[in-house]
Amino acid sequence: MGDRIFLSSPHMSDEGYEMEYVKEAFDTNWIAPLGENVNQFEKELAAKVGSKAAAALSSGTAAIHLALKAAGVGEGDIVFCPTLTFSATANPIIYQNAIPVFIDSDYETWNMCPKALEEAFEKYSNVKAVIVVHLYGLSADMDKIMEICKKYEVPVIEDAAESLGTYYKGRHTGTFGDYGIFSFNGNKIITTSGGGMLVSDNEEKIAKARFWATQSRDQAKHYQHSELGFNYRMSNVVAGIGRGQLKVLDQRVEKKRYIFEFYRRELKGLEGIEFMPSNEWNEPNYWLSSMVLNDKVRPIDIMEVLEKEDIESRPIWKPMHMQPFFEKCDFVGSNVSEKLFENGVCLPSDTKMTEEDLRRVVKTIKGLWLK
Repeated sequence: MGDRIFLSSPHMSDEGYEMEYVKEAFDTNWIAPLGENVNQFEKELAAKVGSKAAAALSSGTAAIHLALKAAGVGEGDIVFCPTLTFSATANPIIYQNAIPVFIDSDYETWNMCPKALEEAFEKYSNVKAVIVVHLYGLSADMDKIMEICKKYEVPVIEDAAESLGTYYKGRHTGTFGDYGIFSFNGNKIITTSGGGMLVSDNEEKIAKARFWATQSRDQAKHYQHSELGFNYRMSNVVAGIGRGQLKVLDQRVEKKRYIFEFYRRELKGLEGIEFMPSNEWNEPNYWLSSMVLNDKVRPIDIMEVLEKEDIESRPIWKPMHMQPFFEKCDFVGSNVSEKLFENGVCLPSDTKMTEEDLRRVVKTIKGLWLK
């Protein structure tokens, strides 16, 4: 047995870009949530994805929260949210005392089903926002979703936490809706150890988000606060790591794609395996290589045999409407998300994996089909 193979762990650049910016923060003594790294990281990320403005925040969750606030979501409002996602997508809806209604996935994208979304709009009239997630780096069908949301004049928030570097019809995910969200958590395609970014073409809204994120401090010599504020700003040190990581984003996407293609090539002959979908309009970042299985081999069988070889894997996200905290919330759909959860598994997709590591994973999985 070799060293442990992780699902997706932090990967600093070989060139040491991150340390250059971190050293600059220390040398200039700009350690607090102010400084050139924060300013430049916002500009560089916005330029990379094609947004007019960005606010560097403490987490992707904070970015979703401020996007909901900027969209005017408040107590009693309905927010449509994909059910197949991590809880960080849905929790900020509760922060705003709003009501989540969970929308099913489709098999074509594993993301929000446009038909289910249309059905939900026909059912509810007081919808204040729609959150769209690009799961595992797979783009949702944004043309159809945006067409529906424009029809009902409801703002769209894109949770692109898992899809930085993914393109939909040649355009970065996170830039179609009114607001886009990125995450730099330790397991993401690039990381700042923790942190997030809110992007938008509405520069006034981004300026307002920065204001809220800095405890809503009014322009005054004394401390004065006319609005509720939050401690959500990214530190200058963390932003320095992000600037360095952004330089290697394209390399990370290339490696993630290589990992996915390796698995698909080596495992395609095994009965009952189907990899996450690909569409001609989608250029995924392949954050996590994921697949669904039939009854011959169960996800738990793969996860257990991999763990015995010190290889990390993970189930597909458990849908939000199946979670104890959200189980009383409404759900619209036909249980596609439940089937993906029951039959899905995420394979190790760490960008530091070697060819030997990949072959070790594949050999371990193939052993189940030889029994």
